[in-house]
Amino acid sequence: MYKSGTLVLKDSDIQYTVAGEGPGLVFVHGLGGNHVSWWQQIPFFSHHYTCITYSQRGFPPSKTLSNTIETSVFADDLSALIDHLELKDVRLVAQSMGGWTCLHYAMRERHRVRALVMASTTGALNFALIDHPEIRILSMWDARSTEVSKELAQRGILKSVGARLADENPALYYLYRQIYEQTPAEYREAVRAKIREQRVLSPEAVSQLDIPVLFVTGAEDVVFPPGAAAAAASLMSSATYRCVPDAGHSVYFERAPTFNALVEEFLTSP
Repeated sequence: MYKSGTLVLKDSDIQYTVAGEGPGLVFVHGLGGNHVSWWQQIPFFSHHYTCITYSQRGFPPSKTLSNTIETSVFADDLSALIDHLELKDVRLVAQSMGGWTCLHYAMRERHRVRALVMASTTGALNFALIDHPEIRILSMWDARSTEVSKELAQRGILKSVGARLADENPALYYLYRQIYEQTPAEYREAVRAKIREQRVLSPEAVSQLDIPVLFVTGAEDVVFPPGAAAAAASLMSSATYRCVPDAGHSVYFERAPTFNALVEEFLTSP
C-alpha cells in the first residue's frame, strides 16, 4: 500500500506519505531534511510496518501560517497526524531536531508509543546535567567539533553529513544537499535557535520514560556529541546505545544499511 496526503490544520498544512502494512512506524526528520529524507528506510521497513513519513511544518512541501516556533507545536502536529491516520499505537524514529518532537510526544502520550529511536539526538533533554563520565569530557568533543566545523566550512561541506560522505559518495552527498536546501535557510536557523533554547528537560524527568529507547549516533558527528546519547541512555532502564563508526550526524543517510539493521533489531527484540 502507498498513499500520500495533506493534513490541513488551522495554521499549517502537513504533507505525508504512508507505505506498507503492519504496525505503525513514524519517521520524523531533522533540520536538514523533509519527508523524502527517509528514502533508504521506507523500502526496507514497509514490508513489515505501516511506514509514515511527513514534512514538519515549514519544511517543504509542508507549510506554516504561524510565526510561532515551539517544540510543543511540532509535537501537536505529530499527534494530529497519528490521530488522522487512526493509528492506535506507534513506533517513532527521530533524527536530530525530530528528537524534540518525538520525545515531547512520547512523554505526553507514552501509552501510545511502543518504541522510540533517537538518532543523533537527545531532544529537549539538558544532557549537561547528567552525572556521567562522557559529560565530564564534553569539552574535548567541543574543541574537536569546532576545529572540524571550520575545516568543513572552508571546503563548503555541510557538517550535518561531513567530509567522509562528500569524498566517498559525492552523488549521495549531492542528494542530501538538494533535500537540505529545499527549506529556506532563515527558517532552518530560526528553528535551530529555538530548539537549543528549549533544551530544558531534566534528567529526572526523562528517566521516568519507561518505553524501549534506542540511541544511535555516528562516531564522527560534529553537530551532536555522541557521548551525550550514551549518557542519556544510562538514565533509562529500557534504553540501548549504539555508535556507528565512519559516520557523522546523519547515520540514517550515510550508513543506511547499518542504521536499518540496528533499528530492525531493536524493534523486533523481546
